[in-house]
Amino acid sequence: MITTLHQHESQRSVDLALNMIDIVDRNLYERSCDVRWWATDAAVVECVATADKALCQHAAERLSVILASYTVYLDLWVVDAQGTILANGRGENYSVAGKNISDMKIFRQALATKSGSDYVAADIATVPFLNNATVATYATAIRENGEENGRVTGALCIFFDWAPQASGVVKSVRLSEEEWQRTRCMIVDSTFRVIASSDGKTGDLFPLRTDGKMSGFYQTNGDSTVSFALTPGYESYQGLGWYGVIEQKQAAE
Repeated sequence: MITTLHQHESQRSVDLALNMIDIVDRNLYERSCDVRWWATDAAVVECVATADKALCQHAAERLSVILASYTVYLDLWVVDAQGTILANGRGENYSVAGKNISDMKIFRQALATKSGSDYVAADIATVPFLNNATVATYATAIRENGEENGRVTGALCIFFDWAPQASGVVKSVRLSEEEWQRTRCMIVDSTFRVIASSDGKTGDLFPLRTDGKMSGFYQTNGDSTVSFALTPGYESYQGLGWYGVIEQKQAAE
């Protein structure tokens, strides 16, 4: 039975879960802005338009400069309409130029975007071409002359270095030292797969019970309380159906 004190603690945990997912949403909203902006970069547009070796090398150098400032990314790829990677920003780390990614769902979705204001985002996954790193991938179409409604000539794919960024979020929840001893903070995706966890354990399915609610808490059959909050999205980023989740064992009486 959840006492009045435990109800107060659990509601606080709901607020903390919402804060976690809100931080993630704000961060990923910026990624959606980045991909749409960089897809209009003149070097990127010219590389895809011509496939000229020198111009694609210039595009790779431009992407490298971007990555030097945006350290949250593992790599940026310029891809032609057939799925061949023409340039990437970290060629010294990832030898992907010339490889074909036409079988990647997010690439096909990027080509199908209706305008330069649109983008696509994928759930957290490992990418073999990035040494199986865990990333959040965003993509959009590259369009002729960089125009918003220009003809689609290729795609830009950007790879957010998910693991360290997400770990920082779930480990920075404002809990006391005593609370941390009995608490696990998580981000779970729309299938309830754990994609970030304060204890470092990810990939498992968490048995979250939402009962159709956007947020709430409940007591498990054991001595734990689970508090959760669904992503509310941020600005034009609607989120991917992820939840902030806090599982906390009850304090000793």
